[in-house]
Amino acid sequence: MDINQLFNLNGQVAIITGASKGIGKDLAKLLAQAGANIALVARSKDQLEEAAHEIKNQTGVKVLPVCFDLTMLDDIPKMMGEVHNHFGKIDILINNAGTNIPKPAEDLTQQDWDKVLDINLKSVFFTSQAAGKYMIKQKKGKIINISSQMAFVGYYKRAAYSSSKGGLTQLTKALAIEWAPHHINVNAVAPTFIETPMTNEMFEDDVFKKDVLNRIPLGRLAKTEDLYGGVLYLSSNCSDMMTGQTLIIDGGWTVW
Repeated sequence: MDINQLFNLNGQVAIITGASKGIGKDLAKLLAQAGANIALVARSKDQLEEAAHEIKNQTGVKVLPVCFDLTMLDDIPKMMGEVHNHFGKIDILINNAGTNIPKPAEDLTQQDWDKVLDINLKSVFFTSQAAGKYMIKQKKGKIINISSQMAFVGYYKRAAYSSSKGGLTQLTKALAIEWAPHHINVNAVAPTFIETPMTNEMFEDDVFKKDVLNRIPLGRLAKTEDLYGGVLYLSSNCSDMMTGQTLIIDGGWTVW
């Protein structure tokens, strides 16, 4: 194989959730630069259209903004059908949308718990289910779940979040086993804390930041760019023999 073709996604169709900003938008750009046509899924119409315009202008691929709330579970099949009708197929799904409500366990409410689990786990299953039906018909597909190191370690104020990501690890394995006969690869990427506009505020707490950095042997927070290699690998034909796995990109946190 030509080494220049190893991570070539020309002609592929990728759906990225939570893609109007931050990590999701950056991952959408990554796959677009590799040649994939992109469906951006998020709730903010203005941010979606801005992201779609930016990615299309920078890469020249086809980009479809899809304004959708993933908690509207009954409507997910319809949304996925619209994407399929627009592009004619669905090759890659990146389940990136997620949320966190950092609270001490004794203060966590039922509403908090449900909100985190509904977005981080429940919506991922039903989005994967809807995309998976098309992938099963075409006998090929890649599903990549954006998990967290918190699926593997405990940490303060993360009871709901850690539970959702732990569940996501097992969901990744379950779908991988069930859909392997259809040549659908289901894997996950589990990063440590990533520097984003959303996390910058929490790192204004010097005690918290110091504790986090002390747990990372490489001595720094992750950047979105640190996910690119793993996500592109799992999206491409290079990972055809890999399924049910979680790539932990944590600077060594879970090595302890």
